[in-house]
Amino acid sequence: MFKKDFPYFKNSDIVYLDNAATTQKPQVVIDSQVEYYEKYCANTHRSSFSDANKATQKYEDSRKILKEFINASLNEEIIFTKGVSESINFVASSFTRDYKTVIISSLEHHSNIVPWHMQGRNLSQGLKVVNCDSNLNFDFEEYENILKENPNSFVSVTHISNAFGKIHDIKKIIELAHKYESVVMVDAAQSLAHTKIDVQELDVDFLAISGHKTFGPTGVGALYVKQEHLKNMQPYQTGGATIHEVDFNSSTLLDSPYKFEAGTQNIAGVIGFGEALKYITRIGYKNIETIEKDVYNYLNEELSKLPNIVFYNDIENCIGSRSFNFKNISHDDIGILLDKMKVAIRVGHHCAQPIMKKLGIRGTIRVSTAFYNDYEDINKLIKALKKALDILN
Repeated sequence: MFKKDFPYFKNSDIVYLDNAATTQKPQVVIDSQVEYYEKYCANTHRSSFSDANKATQKYEDSRKILKEFINASLNEEIIFTKGVSESINFVASSFTRDYKTVIISSLEHHSNIVPWHMQGRNLSQGLKVVNCDSNLNFDFEEYENILKENPNSFVSVTHISNAFGKIHDIKKIIELAHKYESVVMVDAAQSLAHTKIDVQELDVDFLAISGHKTFGPTGVGALYVKQEHLKNMQPYQTGGATIHEVDFNSSTLLDSPYKFEAGTQNIAGVIGFGEALKYITRIGYKNIETIEKDVYNYLNEELSKLPNIVFYNDIENCIGSRSFNFKNISHDDIGILLDKMKVAIRVGHHCAQPIMKKLGIRGTIRVSTAFYNDYEDINKLIKALKKALDILN
């Protein structure tokens, strides 16, 4: 139904089921970037001629769109970045160094693990990991015990697991953290493609946002910072467009968000991201969630009929990604054969090696859906998997 809005599906006969890695882009997103480069290409926040003013206005319009999209209080709380990885590194470098303890979950992407290692944190010093049960559910009892023993901590957790589609109850995670005077950052890389986020309702302190996983361009994302924390944030980098006044003895910086957006930004990308959010708004999350749940359930039902399939969690409190293996068959071989049959999925550890190691596996076969996927896509996937299994058995 919605594929007509996406040029990729007009130009490719691939069954695209790798949406957790990146989503396809609607025509309006592509057009907005082409229009910038063809009709008013100029730098932002610098020159005062008409094209530069238009570029600046369009860029700032996207900030306002995102602010309203996640219900932030102020435009100043929205800082554009390259994506979730940069947003997390930004907070790790600019805000968290004085926190004795950082708490993460066992389902984290490497982007929410490695930055803490770069600070010298590990399991014996400054890093705590909340484990999951056999169904990959977050262990709230263990979490609260960690908070009790380590109040005034920094909690950094994923909302939706990229590897398994498991949805963390971030509202409860935030409430418990605040009970113990701790601050929370949520990795929302997988979130906005699937569900509504209201930062004020959640009372989240930091939210790391992806553009390219939300039907927007690559190389763009954002960081939401609750206003009360802005005064304690240090610039991640400095340079053009961040300063108020400079001489050879000292520099003074602008207020947020500009002091955090050094250099020339991905202007076309930010404009395109704004268009992606407007596109989602037109479709509506009610429609997106209804479609996705239906297709996700159908995917699970059809996969469950295949012989010797191994799942690692049920689909309660899950969306987007479904991971599995087949007994005595390499996931890499499945990936190679499905590619030959023009079905795009992802195999491997999905940048989540710690949970794979805990499960005793090298990786999984991951199918990840978006609202433009339908039963026909799932049927083609199942047909390809059956053929691959016949070849490999």
